[in-house]
Amino acid sequence: MTQISPVPPISLAHLTVIDLPPPQMIRLAARLGYDRVGLRLIRVTDTSPGYPLHEDPAALLETQAALTETGLTVNDIEFIRLTPDFRPEAFTAFLAAGAALGACHVICAPYDEDHARLAANLAAFQTLARPYGLTCVLEFFPWTSVPNLATARAVVERTGMEEIGILVDTLHFDRSGSSLADLECLPPSRLPFLHLCDAAVHPPYSTEDLLHAGRAERLPPGEGQIDLAAILGRLPQGLPVALEVPMTALQAERGSAEVAARVLDAARRLLRSVGRM
Repeated sequence: MTQISPVPPISLAHLTVIDLPPPQMIRLAARLGYDRVGLRLIRVTDTSPGYPLHEDPAALLETQAALTETGLTVNDIEFIRLTPDFRPEAFTAFLAAGAALGACHVICAPYDEDHARLAANLAAFQTLARPYGLTCVLEFFPWTSVPNLATARAVVERTGMEEIGILVDTLHFDRSGSSLADLECLPPSRLPFLHLCDAAVHPPYSTEDLLHAGRAERLPPGEGQIDLAAILGRLPQGLPVALEVPMTALQAERGSAEVAARVLDAARRLLRSVGRM
């Protein structure tokens, strides 16, 4: 008898449809067939929005209503920058909003050259987040002091906290030169979910190239040259997948609904082709 692999839940990451406020984004995700959403509550750049529900009770209530109406859940909230002057207590309202939304994870980004301090701040934030039912995941970026998977693992292990995860984004994994061997030997408990996308592969990359792909233009899974099958083959069956695929040109031409639909269709095709659905 053929064993059926667990079907991974698929989440719509907010960057894919960043022009949509959370209630509209949630309803679109539900219409298209997503299982979860990731919500960007804190602005990342001056040119892209964040939706600070922790500062707007009415917007938080409207977002909760959209979740109840659709039955979708919140996979993650973002985006916490771990800087040298980071103070966890400044984000208590953010964590409370995450708890009110039923979120599972908080995405954290490494912006500190001092890895001892970075690990200490990450541990302190996890301690603060735990009572809210949230776990921290550290995402690595090739343009930061934590540019690859191996460095991210070293920082996370330095915290001494087993619950802190690592967020692997397939774009950053490819651009950083992280190895499949590093991925294969990572404890499954460190991998709460995956950011899945594709892109053209044309090293070397300037910082401008890295930022443009990361924030503005990626490709739907299976439509670029990243070896996604090899990456997925090293990951646990059923690992939740979040589709973070900004496509600003298509978004400007056809709208966010077109982007979200195309990305989901492509991800399902890819996951079926590698035996993940």
